[in-house]
Amino acid sequence: MSLDEIKISRAILSRFMTKFSDCLELDVAIVGAGPSGLMAALRLAQKGHKVAVFERKLSIGGGMWGGGMMFNEIVVQEQGAAILKDLGISVEDAGDGYYTADSVECTSTLTSLACKAGARIFNLMTVEDVMVRENRVTGLVINWSAVDIAGFHVDPLAVRAEYVVESTGHDTEVLRVVRKKTGERLLTDTGEIMGERSMWAEVAENTTLENTKEAFPGVFVAGMAANATFGSFRMGPIFGGMLLSGERVAELIDERLTG
Repeated sequence: MSLDEIKISRAILSRFMTKFSDCLELDVAIVGAGPSGLMAALRLAQKGHKVAVFERKLSIGGGMWGGGMMFNEIVVQEQGAAILKDLGISVEDAGDGYYTADSVECTSTLTSLACKAGARIFNLMTVEDVMVRENRVTGLVINWSAVDIAGFHVDPLAVRAEYVVESTGHDTEVLRVVRKKTGERLLTDTGEIMGERSMWAEVAENTTLENTKEAFPGVFVAGMAANATFGSFRMGPIFGGMLLSGERVAELIDERLTG
């Protein structure tokens, strides 16, 4: 078989445009492809919902990808280990209720399973604005990350979604846009993004799950973004709470979509 460069280019363009066009109207748009975002995408897709993930970086996995300080191992507690085992990821007992797993295997497996379940993942796309109707977020305004980095004045495109998951981690990028553009209060004690506190793994692991909830009409927070939004601690390279948060936000949104 001879290879033709134009046919290769045409195949990429045709397939991508079909895939992207199909994701302009979604049940759930997830911003940030870290562990909580990927877990949410997997569970929502498994429930039959139309879901896409938008990640501003080239790589997928957020903080999980690099493990702890570039040592590509992560730690999970028993509940997190149970999730990883259920996904077919190798887990090793480190004693005293701690378990370790290879961060690359975790990230790549989560990504693969989410895609195979039907979720679409678009990397190198950034969210620069949101669509708001009657004080409720109804979609995202997206552009290429390269456009944002270069500072080019290029108009974006829009994606409509019934619900948005803010899983951009420490930066809480979506909610910052919401506060700036709408001037409306968030569903926090102060009405603002309350900010991430210093590292305290024991507390942070629990509050991550507690803070996984709706933070503005139409926008749910998950993972580290949940703690940053509601003013709790960071947990460092332990990821059980992140995985549980992804599952929890999927459950909450599924209840809304099917209720």
